Amino acid sequence: MASSQTDLSSRERALDALRAVPSVQLAHYPTPIEELARLRAALGGGPRLLVKRDDAISFGCGGNKVRKLELVAAQALADGADTLITTGGGQSNHARATAAAAAKLGLKCVLVLNGTRPATPTGNALLDVLFGAELHYVERREDRAPAMREIASRLQAQGRRPVEIPLGASTPLGALGLARAVGELVTARTVPEFIVHATSSGGTQAGLVAGCILHGLPTRVLGISADTPSAEMQGIVTALLGGMADRLGIDREQLAGAREIEVDDGLVGDGYGIPTAGSREASDLLARTEALLVDQTYTAKALAGLIAHVRGGRFKDSDTVMFWHTGGQVAVFA
Repeated sequence: MASSQTDLSSRERALDALRAVPSVQLAHYPTPIEELARLRAALGGGPRLLVKRDDAISFGCGGNKVRKLELVAAQALADGADTLITTGGGQSNHARATAAAAAKLGLKCVLVLNGTRPATPTGNALLDVLFGAELHYVERREDRAPAMREIASRLQAQGRRPVEIPLGASTPLGALGLARAVGELVTARTVPEFIVHATSSGGTQAGLVAGCILHGLPTRVLGISADTPSAEMQGIVTALLGGMADRLGIDREQLAGAREIEVDDGLVGDGYGIPTAGSREASDLLARTEALLVDQTYTAKALAGLIAHVRGGRFKDSDTVMFWHTGGQVAVFA
């Protein structure tokens, strides 16, 4: 009993620390939780299906990256930054959300994107321009981080105060934004047996896992990888959980060692951003049954994973399974 009381007390202190992390308000919460009854029927029954609508976040065309940036941008402002630098693919949701946050907060934004500069920007690339970001293109994904460092050094030499935001804002601080989001489930008294979501840079999964632990929820968090092998993804998430524990002032094992990190890398197909037969089916099915949109890089593959597990009998009919829609619908128009 004493150990249980100690664990509860530690969690309560950690939750207080989580709520106290400085942030800027970019959006309005909570995001909706909706039934996916027609999708469930189209799949022939199975578990109750819900969707957490972070695609409906009310800022910069939405997406879960806004939750991360509210904390990361607050730290940047506290550090006196005048420029946010970040990176991603040519249709990066995170890059678009960072450009929007910078515009809202009166900061400059520099984006380092891999690929070729489009002659006519569409989708997220168009929004990057509209939000006033300065765009730099590099050939390969491996070239992005060195280019960010070079740009930051050049701006510092000019007397500017840039802050580099890693890919996806997937830092321990950024991931705390998703840990906070789990509190919305508690308030709504909606505790699913499973949360299924797209995982890539690891911050979302680490945040959701940490949020479930801190709020005492038994929910299992299943990340559907968009690109990274499961073993590597598990290592990334575990490292982020350790960093989150440090920030909250609790023992690392309370987060990093408390739950199995569940990652399914079987839906990647031919590679990052390349549609699969499953992701195309998932996109079509969700649009035609629930009028919701998913992108082929992340959320369509995550939904394809959920559908595959429903059909494969991984979930019990008595389970509630929540699809955490992390956004990305802008890429449909790319």
